[in-house]
Amino acid sequence: MTTVVAINASPKMTKGNTHLILNPFLEGMKEMGAEVELFYTKKLKIKPCQGDFVCWIKTPGECWQKDDMQWLLPKIGKSDILVFATPVYVDGISGPMKMLLDRMIPLVHGHFELRDGHCRHPLREEYKAGKLVLISSCGFWEMDNFDPLIVHMKAACKNMMREYAGALLRPHGGALRPLKDMGAPVDDILDAAREAGRQLVSDGMMAAETLATVSREMMPLEMYVDAAAKALAPVQEAQRV
Repeated sequence: MTTVVAINASPKMTKGNTHLILNPFLEGMKEMGAEVELFYTKKLKIKPCQGDFVCWIKTPGECWQKDDMQWLLPKIGKSDILVFATPVYVDGISGPMKMLLDRMIPLVHGHFELRDGHCRHPLREEYKAGKLVLISSCGFWEMDNFDPLIVHMKAACKNMMREYAGALLRPHGGALRPLKDMGAPVDDILDAAREAGRQLVSDGMMAAETLATVSREMMPLEMYVDAAAKALAPVQEAQRV
């Protein structure tokens, strides 16, 4: 059975735009028999990494800090598929996701090895070199706003010996929920997210056309900018009162 650990790092949890794509994706995986566990960083108690390398030197594979990473880290390390779901915050992952990522270094040994001519840390023997999927939503309209985030995730995959399996990216994500509530034709986006989950479990990969549907344009750039301004206007007016 394929084991999946998903981390939703949106502070809005089920009310966020990231959830709109993550939820059907996970449902699709379950439909294909995957065992899925979903965790929210907002509900987790995770302290920042102290950079003292105790987990490499004094207690190999174990951080001295006592928090939720004690039980979560083994689940992450033994998962076949790891799903990182985060909104784009200042061109990257959200703060809680970065804190969790930093605390994942006990998954690897402290010494170096050369892989493809590059210094890396070898994965500890008790953990899997599985896959990683990125799911992200961005308030900006353009797809290139995800570029720094994708570069980071690909680099992290190399360091933790995971295969970067692709990303479900939703630009101008702030429009998805309002359009859905209005009955606009956006169900194909959610259906594609579900299909991507099915494909990853059954085929070991997600089709490019499926991911393209998840990211497809929902409205022209100028219309989106105008709609965003109108949505923000009442808030700005209330602040002036």
